[in-house]
Amino acid sequence: MKTIIAAGSLALALSSLAGAAHAGDIVGGSSLLDDGKQAQLERWLGAGEFNLTNVYTRQAGDTSADFHMDADGKGATFTVLDVTNGSGESFLVGGYNPQSWASGGGWNETARDWQRTAFLFNFTEPAVYRQILSSYVLPSQGQFQTFNSPGTGPMFGLGPDLVVTQGLDTALSWQLSYGNPLDEGMSIVDRGRGQALQVNAIEVFSVSPVPEPASAAMLMAGMGVLGLIARRRRRG
Repeated sequence: MKTIIAAGSLALALSSLAGAAHAGDIVGGSSLLDDGKQAQLERWLGAGEFNLTNVYTRQAGDTSADFHMDADGKGATFTVLDVTNGSGESFLVGGYNPQSWASGGGWNETARDWQRTAFLFNFTEPAVYRQILSSYVLPSQGQFQTFNSPGTGPMFGLGPDLVVTQGLDTALSWQLSYGNPLDEGMSIVDRGRGQALQVNAIEVFSVSPVPEPASAAMLMAGMGVLGLIARRRRRG
């Protein structure tokens, strides 16, 4: 009887796996990302295929408190912003945060190069901006990865390289911790000098790796073995 129950549980797990997201899925949907943009994020991250789960989409009247309520504690995330600069040009930009967002705690500092895995990106250019490594003449320049405060939305870098203000309707960007150190003071959005940007939309996605095909195969094999044992016991 225990074997039959185990086989049933295994079948249920397999059924859940079959109904789960496949490679490149965006669970919960997105108005900013499509399959091509997700594939580009996979290439920039360089960690294989992953699924994205929409954990936060800005709604009218939201503030940083709403962002933190939904996005905090979700592990690694991508933040995607649709912004417009003072010249009326629109850009799709964002950042990868390998650590969980939080409502407090201040700076996430990354003293070691192996910790400096966050990056900013611009789909419109396209371009990617990674944390400055310690081999730079000022080793601490790329140390400040992200900032956690109830008074701001997502914030990357000391520049700030990219920050969304408390009302979630305005962003600022000029490089200091990410990208080419010689471009200090230039926006990752439009390569201009730092200026206020209108935020049209914000989406935040948690990241989860796609299960290896071997895992599903092992699950199938295990189910078959348990089923065979159950049949033999019934015959006995």
